[in-house]
Amino acid sequence: MSDLTTWDGARAILERRRAEIAPRCARLWGYYSNEDPTPTPFPSAAAIAAGPARRGYQERGLPRRITGARGGPRREVVVENDIAWRLQTMVDFLFGGPIRVLSTAGDPAARSTAERLLDAVWEASGGIALLQDAALLGHVHGWVDFVVRVDEVALLQMADRRGAEGRGEGTDEERTRRVASAIRIEVVEPTRGAPVMSARDYRVLDGYVLELGSAEASGRQDSETPGWRERAVGWARRSQQASRAPASPAPSAVLEALTPGVRTLFSAGRVIAREESRLLPGVLPVVHVQNLSVPFAYAGQSEVEPLIGLQDELNTRLSDRAHRVAMQSFRMYLARGLEGFGELPVAPGQVWSTDNPNASIESFGGDASSPSEERHVTELREAMDKLSGVPPLAGGVVQGRIGNLSSGTALRVTLMALLGKTARKRVTYGAGIERVSRIVLDALAAAGLLPLRESDRGVRVRWPEVLAVDEEERIRVARGKLEVGVPPDVVLAELGYGHADAGVA
Repeated sequence: MSDLTTWDGARAILERRRAEIAPRCARLWGYYSNEDPTPTPFPSAAAIAAGPARRGYQERGLPRRITGARGGPRREVVVENDIAWRLQTMVDFLFGGPIRVLSTAGDPAARSTAERLLDAVWEASGGIALLQDAALLGHVHGWVDFVVRVDEVALLQMADRRGAEGRGEGTDEERTRRVASAIRIEVVEPTRGAPVMSARDYRVLDGYVLELGSAEASGRQDSETPGWRERAVGWARRSQQASRAPASPAPSAVLEALTPGVRTLFSAGRVIAREESRLLPGVLPVVHVQNLSVPFAYAGQSEVEPLIGLQDELNTRLSDRAHRVAMQSFRMYLARGLEGFGELPVAPGQVWSTDNPNASIESFGGDASSPSEERHVTELREAMDKLSGVPPLAGGVVQGRIGNLSSGTALRVTLMALLGKTARKRVTYGAGIERVSRIVLDALAAAGLLPLRESDRGVRVRWPEVLAVDEEERIRVARGKLEVGVPPDVVLAELGYGHADAGVA
């Protein structure tokens, strides 16, 4: 395993990882957001008059005959960001509604307590908004990482007070709130974290390096920084202030190296703090989630990358069409034998008169139909539909007759690709949510706040229905299955219920 006990080792891992993925991540995020890569906060009057040299990231994929090469004339640029709305629709289908993390513990009371604490921890960390942010990062880059931060001191103090004052200390709501304030689930941007993968198994992490920020940029006092990240930055600031050695050329960034059961903080080339976990010994509190599983690779499949080529071609054709319309949509006139025709306006009701019997007015120009162009643009959109699995109907655009939508059958057939992809993502993201929840339960059990055996710390995720369903129809079908002898637990499972919900053993 790479050396994570020294500043040079941790920084080398982070810098090497950034060098490998930063260009790719910037490109994928740029195509999703289409943000201006070189914004000018206060442009000059000359720059405003000349117009921006680049209006969005996706213009990088346009040919030079449109954007202008080496100061040449710039034609009208049209960018229709089909990638963004497709990714947002995917995220809406995956985390459009709240999920439930259910405990599989056998004791009903322990199961209820575990679910209440897990729900409080997830909600305090951001709830459904946190999961939507994670899903967006995963869809753009192909993967996302979670870090579980446990304030072990606070949990152990809660356990000590509970043991000294009895189980009746405080209400359940107060205890739940304290637990939620001591545990945080954090989403890590791809360029801020660097994994150290095991040489034996690509699915196992031996360590993880994070950049927390700059000690010099933080001016908060210790009383205002109760969290791990804030404490780390505060330690680095005090360490730099107390040091009388010459200033090190190393950057002032605060790095955090995570190894199983150990957290190490570095700043300005030195180790400033090291903590060994008492509640999670031997556990790396990092959970990696692939957007769509890719074998033998750390990164998963990005939803942006396959669409880039088609997006560039679509923007090119739309820009060409805008240029053609601008040049040809204005009708022009050629007048022969009319004196002063150039000085007269062309307007409704205008009358010209002449004594020249050979005088004439001929119109030409105007926008002409271009069926091949329209067909090409339509085929590009259809190709993006097939490649992404997101048709316009998923975004609420009904373009044709798709049958009787009240039954939902035609709608599900039309959205079959998107529903299938969403089901695949529920496997990867659901497994990540379960692993994060298991780390939380392990920490609470080790602190004595949730006495659960290891076999009772399992969880499962209940997902909401992607599409609206007819509940009466589902109940009629379930009753029919019960009448023909299907076991009740199987029928309840198909309805989305289990022993954790209905008390079925």
